[in-house]
Amino acid sequence: MTTATAAGTGTARKPATMAQALGRALRDAMAADPSVHVLGEDVGTLGGVFRITDGLAKEFGDNRCTDTPLAEAGILGTAVGMAMYGLRPVVEMQFDAFAYPSFEQLISHVAKMRNRTRGAMPLPITVRVPYGGGIGGVEHHSDSSEIYYMATPGLQVVAPATIADAYGLLRAAIASDDPVVFLEPKRLYWSKGDWSPDRPDEVPPIGRAVVRRADGAPVGGGELGRGRSATLISYGPSVPVCLEAAEAARAEGWELEVVDLRSLVPFDDETVCASVRRTGRAVVVHEATGFGGPGGEIAARVTERCFHHLEAPVLRVTGFDIPYPPPMLERHHLPGVDRVLDAVARLQWESEFTAGRAV
Repeated sequence: MTTATAAGTGTARKPATMAQALGRALRDAMAADPSVHVLGEDVGTLGGVFRITDGLAKEFGDNRCTDTPLAEAGILGTAVGMAMYGLRPVVEMQFDAFAYPSFEQLISHVAKMRNRTRGAMPLPITVRVPYGGGIGGVEHHSDSSEIYYMATPGLQVVAPATIADAYGLLRAAIASDDPVVFLEPKRLYWSKGDWSPDRPDEVPPIGRAVVRRADGAPVGGGELGRGRSATLISYGPSVPVCLEAAEAARAEGWELEVVDLRSLVPFDDETVCASVRRTGRAVVVHEATGFGGPGGEIAARVTERCFHHLEAPVLRVTGFDIPYPPPMLERHHLPGVDRVLDAVARLQWESEFTAGRAV
């Protein structure tokens, strides 16, 4: 039974998962362009550990959806050669930390080839990385390694938080002539929402953030209200946490905007800073560690561009500065609603600096 219809299309929208949207994006990209090839460990017969590539080998053949040896450096090195010869390889790294052996290829060749050849040889490679915690995975299965990719010039880095973005951003990544590290939040694979696979929602391109919640309510049709207390800045698996925290904050009288970055590189300073200038306060939320993590760069960018609008320091709510903990302890490690609200409460609501100013 359908619950909605795509606006103006008459196309039925049915419950779907992020995993299904990602799989459909791969299938549609392969159907539209014979140069798109999928390769990785167990992506063929098994359909991937998370079954994202299920059915692709059967539909397109194992020459286009190819099982590889357990050798990440070799997988990505092969993709470099494929891209040099005009193909568009989509590499699956089975788990986040499994990608580390491929860093030499990624940093020395994938990120630099276009610059090295003065633009003559782009490498249109998409590296899909299931990342982050929340599934009870052990060490090497739950890392948030986005800062390594962000710190490597020449790479685009994206992290969807919604089903529509999972499809739209993956299609955009595969079509890009620049290499893209596509971070897939594992704990959102089974999140559900109404979605039409035959008429997917149009989404903003790579490099654009969106406001997911404003003025104490989810963003919808009509005139957009604005939050006036603080901005929560997040991406990937932490976006639902921020949305839940924003709803809970209403009981405290706080109206929070939630900005979903979607794209870490390129970074959308315009959307982020417009929100912070409206609210005067900001909290960055992510699962990666705090020290040397993405939040430090984001906080610096916001401070540089919004200094005269800020009524409190930009705060961060992050994973702890430790190797990923055992499964039974990960709930303490991952940022949750209570930690986000605690940070909002610390935003100098009453101080000598803000006294007499409108909140």
